[in-house]
Amino acid sequence: MPQPTYLTREGLEKLQAELTQLSTVRRREIAERFQQSRERGGTVSNAEYEEAQNERSFNEGRIQALESIINNAVIIDDTDGQRDTVAVGAKVTVRNPQGKPATYTITGSAEADPAQGKISNVSPIGRSLLGKKVGEIAEVAAPAGKINLEIVAIE
Repeated sequence: MPQPTYLTREGLEKLQAELTQLSTVRRREIAERFQQSRERGGTVSNAEYEEAQNERSFNEGRIQALESIINNAVIIDDTDGQRDTVAVGAKVTVRNPQGKPATYTITGSAEADPAQGKISNVSPIGRSLLGKKVGEIAEVAAPAGKINLEIVAIE
């Protein structure tokens, strides 16, 4: 059985828009490139034709991936307000042993963007934070060793 993909409503809408664009506009553009390359030189030893084939394969693969993500999407409850425990969709402020704070939003892997503070629920930090409460310590297994993060706030 496929794993659920956790998404915000905004994330789901972005993926649906990408799917629509790839399956309509992009497919049509690639089909036109195929036609033009065939008219110019057939299909044998034609680099332009091979490039169009590769582009089509990539596009169709991305369409299949998006369809799978969307079909297995579980919308994250992004209600405002205080939460008791860390769950997917929560915004969590932690403090490392040196006292430096960091804030993460726990997302599904399809929306993860560590540079923006969005970490996946299956990442080492995300996994260790899930189910914790304010004041608890999450132990994260990192390449350099274990890191303890204290939960300061959950939104």
